[in-house]
Amino acid sequence: MQHQRTLFLLKAGLRAFPQCQRASTGLVRRYGTTSDVLPSQLPKAQPSVFENALQANSPRNNWTREEIKEIYETPLMQLAFGAGTLHRRFHNPAAIQMCTLMNIKTGGCTEDCSYCAQSSRYKTGLKATKMSSVDAVLAAAKIAKENGSTRFCMGAAWRDMRGRKTGLKNIKAMVEGVKGMGMEVCVTLGMIDAAQARELKEAGLTAYNHNLDTSREHYPSVITTRTYDERLETIKNVREAGLNVCTGGILGLGEKAHDHVGLIHTVATMPSHPESFPVNTLVAIKGTPMEGNEPTPFDATLRTIATARLVMPRTIIRLAAGRTALSEEQQVLCFMAGANAVFTGEKMLTTPCNGWDEDRLIFDKWGLRPMESFEVEALRGFQKSAFSLPEKEEENLSI
Repeated sequence: MQHQRTLFLLKAGLRAFPQCQRASTGLVRRYGTTSDVLPSQLPKAQPSVFENALQANSPRNNWTREEIKEIYETPLMQLAFGAGTLHRRFHNPAAIQMCTLMNIKTGGCTEDCSYCAQSSRYKTGLKATKMSSVDAVLAAAKIAKENGSTRFCMGAAWRDMRGRKTGLKNIKAMVEGVKGMGMEVCVTLGMIDAAQARELKEAGLTAYNHNLDTSREHYPSVITTRTYDERLETIKNVREAGLNVCTGGILGLGEKAHDHVGLIHTVATMPSHPESFPVNTLVAIKGTPMEGNEPTPFDATLRTIATARLVMPRTIIRLAAGRTALSEEQQVLCFMAGANAVFTGEKMLTTPCNGWDEDRLIFDKWGLRPMESFEVEALRGFQKSAFSLPEKEEENLSI
């Protein structure tokens, strides 16, 4: 009886809805929003720029500004997760490069960088000094190495190296001494020409830092005594000498989001990506034109790091000046999104720096470890022959 009632209701339903038709495969609906087109027959959507970036197996340097803008504007949770995922393909996420930066010549700089305490144009209370001795620098490098730093950086506050033959001779001795300790060596000495870059390379220098600071468009609002193209020329001299290029920017200079995009676009479209990309956040110094600038929102810092990681997958991304303003959790979120280097030690040029003891506690808690000297270069060499991590590195990818 029940069976007959079910058949009756089914026939009645078919009469009530003539849009339904019998087919060899069953009933095909012809009404409402349901289509009779099979999913396999639908046109496939083109992957987004963000999705394409996630599939990268090697760096590319033909990015358009619009592509980088699209990545930068990806919802932040999705952006940070995607950057962290790609980061694991190119790096060991447990390894963080520990760098120590020493000011080997303080103050008295003739430049007018609006953020800098070392400019002679501003009354910041900073006393200018002569260059440190070779012995003093090597003693500082030894302390840094004993505390876990594997890259030692030296900075001198001047515009360029013209007429500084004695200074260059002493710096080359510093480079040779630090390299002799088994450490990576980096210097930032303002503008240098091609011959000076080659001399530093011959002395054993690993990398040369020369930041672009911001986008080309915003740059004139920050500095007028050195052009953007002069900075790019120094970077070209460094690259052609066979030195690793370290160049990045500062957030909080009064720029907008499109300036973050512009900075990354300039760096990512160089003939080769920089070996490292420092991300600084402004430490407002009393007496400088930017002493009243608002602190950089953390989401802008994280978004810049994640975008840089997706656009430059092999580059070391360094949390630089301003890290003291980040909480432990914010720092770790930056590491998860692709940052893999920090400045650590007693001081960072003229501003405070997170110390070795503080970093050790964070590393121990979160399963991180100091990167070994030249570890990234060794990993890159391996990846050239086989696009995968060494077995001992793969075992550490579980954090």
